Amino acid sequence: MTLKELSKYYKLHERLERNREMLSSLYAAAGPGAQVITGMPHAPGVSDKVGDLAIEIGDLQSRIDHLESKCAEEKKKLEKYIGAIKDDQTRMIFRLRFIHCMTWLQVAEAIGGRNTANSVKLICHRYLNPKS
Repeated sequence: MTLKELSKYYKLHERLERNREMLSSLYAAAGPGAQVITGMPHAPGVSDKVGDLAIEIGDLQSRIDHLESKCAEEKKKLEKYIGAIKDDQTRMIFRLRFIHCMTWLQVAEAIGGRNTANSVKLICHRYLNPKS
């Protein structure tokens, strides 16, 4: 497996989280207080803000559902590949980085033992390219 293939889940997960944040913002915008009711008739060309937000929420929820299913597929592939890594430390580095979506610095801190972001990244790259 290549670094690009391993990073696919990481990137999908980031997109999923951004979409979830956007959905939360849309729900807040469509919530109570979002629509002003004056009792006055609406002028032509005035749109329904809450109705428009409801359409956007539905579209975004569909995208989130699609991303969740893609993430589940990619995670399954990753778990299979990472589970086959024999070295415990290397397997843990891969799991933390690619399944738990941690930064290299977070991985190094979780591994401990004087590891730095660069050292855990190097372990990953050496595993993927043993001849380099």
